[in-house]
Amino acid sequence: MMKVGRLAISFDEEDLEGTIQPHDDALVVTAQISDFLVKRVMINQGSGADVMYPDLCEGLELKNQDLVKYDTPLISFDGRVVIPKCQISLSVNMEGKEVMVTFIVVRLFSPYTAILGRPWIHAMKVVPFTLHMKVKFPTEDGVAVVWGNKGVARQCLVAAVRWKGEPSGQKETTEGTTL
Repeated sequence: MMKVGRLAISFDEEDLEGTIQPHDDALVVTAQISDFLVKRVMINQGSGADVMYPDLCEGLELKNQDLVKYDTPLISFDGRVVIPKCQISLSVNMEGKEVMVTFIVVRLFSPYTAILGRPWIHAMKVVPFTLHMKVKFPTEDGVAVVWGNKGVARQCLVAAVRWKGEPSGQKETTEGTTL
């Protein structure tokens, strides 16, 4: 159990209802990012960054002037060093609670559209629990619950396993911060 202010956030056997056990699926949710409903968003406690992939940038119709240069190296899932080109701050809303998130735009293949990592988790005071396929967090009205989507998580896993592309999925980029 975790206490956030006066609220206690906990998980119990009832939270397992509707899940198939055992599993090791990623926690994949839908989130409202910059007024768009975005599917295939992975919640990842192991990520020290909030990450957006080019498909989402294109879907949000972001312009080059919206992007800020960013060139601090990141380590990808497969252990390779990736040099992102840009970042952008956008609002992320779940269940009416909204925070600003600075996404690092990474030009890699990913079956996910975005990863919400520790910066978002801490800003929202989220308690993610992959076993229960849920995140819980405090709101003005109590504790909000967002369910992960096991079917989408499995589809993402299959897509990642089947993908055959360039090493690390990196593609040639144009100059500047162009996506």
